[in-house]
Amino acid sequence: MKSTVETLSPTRVRLAIEVPFVELEPSLQKAYREIGQQVQVPGFRRGKVPAAVIDQRVGRGTVLNEAVQEAIPQQILAAVREHDLKTLGRPEVEITEFNDGDSLNFTAEVDVRPEITLPDLATVEVTVDELQIDDSEIDEQVKNLRERFATLKTVERAAQEGDYVQIDLNATVDGEDVPGGSASNISHEVGSKQLLPGLDEAVVGVAAGESKTFTTQLVGGDYAGRDADVAVTVRTVKEKELPELDDEFAQLASEFDTIEELRNDLRERVTRGKQVEQIYAARDKALEQLVAAAEVPAPEGVVREEVASRKQAMVDQLERIGATMEDYLASEEKTEEQIDTELTDAATQGVKVQLLLDTVADAENVEVSDDEFGHEIVHRAQHAGMAPQQYYDQLVRSGTAPAVYGDVRRGKVLSSIMERITIKDAAGNEVSLDALRAANEAEHHNHEH
Repeated sequence: MKSTVETLSPTRVRLAIEVPFVELEPSLQKAYREIGQQVQVPGFRRGKVPAAVIDQRVGRGTVLNEAVQEAIPQQILAAVREHDLKTLGRPEVEITEFNDGDSLNFTAEVDVRPEITLPDLATVEVTVDELQIDDSEIDEQVKNLRERFATLKTVERAAQEGDYVQIDLNATVDGEDVPGGSASNISHEVGSKQLLPGLDEAVVGVAAGESKTFTTQLVGGDYAGRDADVAVTVRTVKEKELPELDDEFAQLASEFDTIEELRNDLRERVTRGKQVEQIYAARDKALEQLVAAAEVPAPEGVVREEVASRKQAMVDQLERIGATMEDYLASEEKTEEQIDTELTDAATQGVKVQLLLDTVADAENVEVSDDEFGHEIVHRAQHAGMAPQQYYDQLVRSGTAPAVYGDVRRGKVLSSIMERITIKDAAGNEVSLDALRAANEAEHHNHEH
């Protein structure tokens, strides 16, 4: 086999490969064996059909084609090793010349990992917004907590917004009962707009034991699009009572003795959440800066594959909720071209970041321990609701275990990059990574229990 390599761009090469016919012999014999297993010829045992008979039956061309398809990937692999190329994605193959008995000539275009010159990480500095925590955010947290401990108490008055009512409903069209159009003893929060359009307005001012009729348009069933008369009867009216904001509430709703301690704890939690967001913002900026400084080129073939897979994932997700791409475009008020451009931009940046992190990982000989890999498998298995071993076996079967290994390795590199760069907020204060470390610790801790 002879091969030459031509550089098309910093991220793509064309291999020209010539394979003498004699080197195709093993593939040819294998093709005869495999086709011989599939054809039945009277007078010959299966698998014992001579080549000449197969040529007659199936055609020599079919056998040659099979042999070539088998030989090409092996020859590409050999050429890639010979030229020490770091390939990415799938090669695009074109057979330029092949006749029976002559050498096979073909080209393979494939993306390769570009040479990237890394900036000195110690010189990288990013600036993020200052932490701002408003009292109103703490009030919001306290309010949510109060809502969780609210009680409902029956009142002898007409329903008003915010009350909870027990109701019976019955829908009719032209005096005929609508199939499935009646329900009894439903609990409903007045003003929540959770049930039928028009219901919330109708029950305001109605007391227990009273009824009222309103009109609503039906959305499903035989009468879809028709107006129905709905009779609503209120059984009970309950008012939501929020607990007093005092030390007693703090003891009920938390492990703290005073409302002051509870508020301080909530403030700490909000602060930690925002500190983690701040670090994530710094991470995104750092990667953007590094990709730009290293002038990382994006391999077009890899980007194309990534865009196709992201688009397919979008379609699958939409299908699961019973929608189409058209519905999505209409709701977002975008054209398909705009979506393609957005996906391409995101995929291009994503691929560049991966290349950058892989380059750092190679330069610094970053390895992933079995323990680190195992942790990631457990984490992903939990998300997928599977047993870790079952999840791992599936990865191995689908051949995606190396991709997960790559993700873990890049994650490690990213952490080490974050440790070495300077992060400051807009006021010039250094931002520490402690909040993120604490969050990761907590997560690891949760996995082990």
